Amino acid sequence: MSSVRTRIAPSPTGSPHVGTAYIALFNYCFAKSQGGQFILRIEDTDQARSQKIYEDNILDALRWTGLTWDEGPDVGGDCGPYRQSERTALYREHAEILLQKDRAYKCFCTPERLASLRAEQAKTGGRLGYDGHCARLSPAEAAAKQAAGEPFTVRLRVPETGVCKIDDPLRDRVSFDWETVDHQVLLKSDGFPTYHLANVVDDHLMKITHVIRGEEWLPSLPKHLLLYEAFGWDPPQTVHLPLLRNQDRSKLSKRKNPTSILYYKELGVLPEALLNFLGLMAYSPPDGEERFALGEMVADFDIQRVSLGGPIFDLDKLTWLNQQHLAALSEDEICRRLIDWRFNEAYLRRLIPMIKPRLHRLGDLIELCGFMFVSEVAVDAEVLAPKNKTVEDARDFLQKAVWELESTAPFSSEGIEAAVHKTAAIHGWSVREATHALRAAVSGKTVAPPMYQTMAILGSDVTRNRLMQAVQAAGPLGKKKLAKLQKEYMAAAAAYQPPMS
Repeated sequence: MSSVRTRIAPSPTGSPHVGTAYIALFNYCFAKSQGGQFILRIEDTDQARSQKIYEDNILDALRWTGLTWDEGPDVGGDCGPYRQSERTALYREHAEILLQKDRAYKCFCTPERLASLRAEQAKTGGRLGYDGHCARLSPAEAAAKQAAGEPFTVRLRVPETGVCKIDDPLRDRVSFDWETVDHQVLLKSDGFPTYHLANVVDDHLMKITHVIRGEEWLPSLPKHLLLYEAFGWDPPQTVHLPLLRNQDRSKLSKRKNPTSILYYKELGVLPEALLNFLGLMAYSPPDGEERFALGEMVADFDIQRVSLGGPIFDLDKLTWLNQQHLAALSEDEICRRLIDWRFNEAYLRRLIPMIKPRLHRLGDLIELCGFMFVSEVAVDAEVLAPKNKTVEDARDFLQKAVWELESTAPFSSEGIEAAVHKTAAIHGWSVREATHALRAAVSGKTVAPPMYQTMAILGSDVTRNRLMQAVQAAGPLGKKKLAKLQKEYMAAAAAYQPPMS
C-alpha cells in the first residue's frame, strides 16, 4: 500500500484565512496519524489577484501555528514545483490530452454572449450555467474559428444524462444528475488553468492519496471524477469537512468575524490554542478533554470521529481555551511568549520613532501607545465624527476605508496614506477629517502617534478589525444599506483620478 499523502493548497489572494489552518490541521493530523506526508502547494493561477506577499504571509502564518509540511515551495520535494504558476506547461499538455480524447472541447463564446446567456437564464428562472453551445461544433467548425484567430477556452465535456454517485466516508451517498453539472472551463483563454484542471493534475502527479477539504467543494467533485476517469487515473479518497460558521450559522465571513490567522497572532492568541480551537470545530478526542496539544490530536486521530454538525466560530470559546493554555505554561515560558509577541527590540524599534518627540519619561510609553498592546480598544461613537459631521457619516467613511485598505498591499505607511487620501476624496472629506475618524477608531484616542505609521505597525488585519468594530459602535449597516454603500464606493473608486504630483 502506498504511503498516505495529503495536502493543503491555499491561494495567495489575501490574508491567510483561519479556514486554511482548519483544513490544514485535519490534513496534517490524518497524514501523521498514518505515518504519511503532508504537502503544501500554492494555487496561484489567479494572476490578477495572486501576490508574492500573500504567499509569504500564508507560509509565515501556517508556520506560526506549528503545522509543518514535508514538501512545499520553500522546502522542495520530489514532486515540485509546488507553485501552480510554475506548472502551466503541464496543464496545457493535459488539456490537449482531453481534447484529443474528446473529453473536452474548445469554446469560442464571447464574454458578451455568456453575459447575455446568464441574464436570460436569470430572467426566466432557468438553471444557471453554460448551455453547451460550442460542445456541438464540428471539428471543422472549431478548426475554422481557431484559424480565424478567435480566442477560446477549453471546457469539460459533461454527460447529458445519468447520475454521478459519490462516496464520502463521513456522509451518506451523495448523487448529482449529470444534467445539473456545468461544462466547467478547464483552460482559460490566457492559457492558465482553472482550479479544477490544475487541482486534479497536481493531486495525481503529487501522488495525493486523500483530499480533505471543505464541504463547499462537494458539488465540484463530479467534475473532478470525470477528469480522473478521462485521464485513466484512480481518484484519491475525498473527505468533506463541515464549514466554519458565524453565530447566526452563516458561512464564516470577515464581515462578522475576524478571519485572518495573523489577526489572532497579533491579538496574542497562542498558536497551540488556535489549533486546539480549530480542532474542536469538528473533532472530539476519545477522552472528551477539550484542551489538547497538536501531538495528542495526531496520536488519537480517527477520521470517523469528525462531526458534521455546523461548527460555530465562538470567540469566547477561543479566549477560554487560550487562557487554559496560558495557565499551563510556566512563568518563564509566559515571559518568553510576551517578549516574542510585543516586548522585543524589533517591535519597540518600530514604535520609538513615532513616540520619541513626545516621550518625556520612559513611563510615558503606555500613555502614548498603550493601544498598540491591547486586544481591543474602547470606541466612543461620538468621538468618531469630525467637527460638523455626523456619526453616521463617519461610519460610512470608515466602511469605505475598510474596503479600500483591503486592497492595499504591501500595507505600508505610504500605501495607507494613498488609500486614505483616495477614500477621503471619494467620500467628500478632507484628509484631516479622515485621519480624525481613523485615529479614534484605531486608537480610541483623539490624540495619538502618526496615524499611517501606527496602522502599518498594527498591520492590515488588526487595523481592519478595529475599523469594523468602530462601524458597529456607530450603528451597524443593514444588508441593503451596506450593498448600496458598496455600490457607491465601487463606482466612485473606479472613477477616482489621483492628483498629479
